[in-house]
Amino acid sequence: MPNSETQQADTLIIGAGQAGLAMSYWLSQAGVEHVLVDRRPELGGAWQDRWDGFYLNTPNFSIDLPGMPYDGPEPEAFMPRDDVVSLFRRYAQLIGAPVRTGTDVTRISPANGGFTVTTNDGGWQARNVVLATGAFQVPRIPPLAAAIPPHLFQLHSHEYRNPGQLPDGAVMIVGTAQSGGQIAEELHAAGRQVHLAVSSCPEAPRRYRGHDLIHWILNLGIHGPEYGLNAFRTEQLPSPAARFACNPLLSGTDGGHAIHLRDLGRQGMRLHGHLEAADDGGLVFTDDLPERLAAVEAGFGQRMQPLFDAYIEAAGISAPPAKPSPVDDWLPMPSPPRIDLASEKITTVLWATGYKLDMGIVNIPVLDEWDYPRHTRGVTEYPGLFAVGLPWLTGHYSPLLGGVGLDAEYLAERIAGTDPLAVMRRR
Repeated sequence: MPNSETQQADTLIIGAGQAGLAMSYWLSQAGVEHVLVDRRPELGGAWQDRWDGFYLNTPNFSIDLPGMPYDGPEPEAFMPRDDVVSLFRRYAQLIGAPVRTGTDVTRISPANGGFTVTTNDGGWQARNVVLATGAFQVPRIPPLAAAIPPHLFQLHSHEYRNPGQLPDGAVMIVGTAQSGGQIAEELHAAGRQVHLAVSSCPEAPRRYRGHDLIHWILNLGIHGPEYGLNAFRTEQLPSPAARFACNPLLSGTDGGHAIHLRDLGRQGMRLHGHLEAADDGGLVFTDDLPERLAAVEAGFGQRMQPLFDAYIEAAGISAPPAKPSPVDDWLPMPSPPRIDLASEKITTVLWATGYKLDMGIVNIPVLDEWDYPRHTRGVTEYPGLFAVGLPWLTGHYSPLLGGVGLDAEYLAERIAGTDPLAVMRRR
């Protein structure tokens, strides 16, 4: 039965995943009374939504939650889903996070110099509200899904759990970001015929110049500005839409590895261009697979590699030289842009097309056209409303386990009323 009394909190954190818990840690350090509310019945955040065989794409060494950095025996290993969930439950207990689970927020509105927050368990009054709901909120499914023949089984990667969940037959995976690539490998290993509609997500090496790629992403994003290298900071993005660009095609399974689309094709997966139409008996793709594969492979060398090299040189880091990428011009046998579903025995379409934000609970005119709060370093345009853990909030590292605590620390200083510049100087 919902709580009939309005509850009070100085600061209410919406969401108790990694961002909300990091925020709780720093607010406790600053002496700010606060409460976290989370719609899930148990802690573990969106990691609970990943499939059974999921592994983190980021190595253990990058798990740097404030007050609980990774100190285990396998810093270069990758953690499976259930261990990740357990990690966050231990973290919440360690920091004494005041969490209310099973509490679904339905509305945040301004009231009396603060906020009224409506939930399924009664209302709250708070001086401050922190949006820590993450980026994995609503599965993004293209309108084209409505044109897929109804006899096919459709699901988003958000709903995928294991190969046995799907009907017998071949699987069409739409999208080759990290989830699409990893699920494709899992289904192929289970003996399924896999078709891949190739997207524009870049390939990248799992390791570069002696370290995992995530080492360089974190260090360039956090320390690059000390050397005038700001490319991994939000202000350098070419457009607001770039906040939602896909990450490099990497996997944490089997000890961690890069995913190379031509390799998947050589293994027997069927590669196609972008899925652009469907009819009762077939699917139609763009006829640009060679150009698409070349662009996917060129992305790292054009964008990330020069930045990493510049950082290594500017910081005076001793690192082995870069290894030249081997030339790979393999292509599948040409096929027509339209494939016949029956002859290919395709019974499932799996949409590995990512997520979109849904800030519909925010009854305050502070959201842009992407439902992203307008802000400066997580401090939104509306006084007392903050955001943490969103992609590219302040930099590439903002949603990562090794970076979210930095943004949370800054915001806690702001909420506590202390000098936020002191935080910047400590970095």
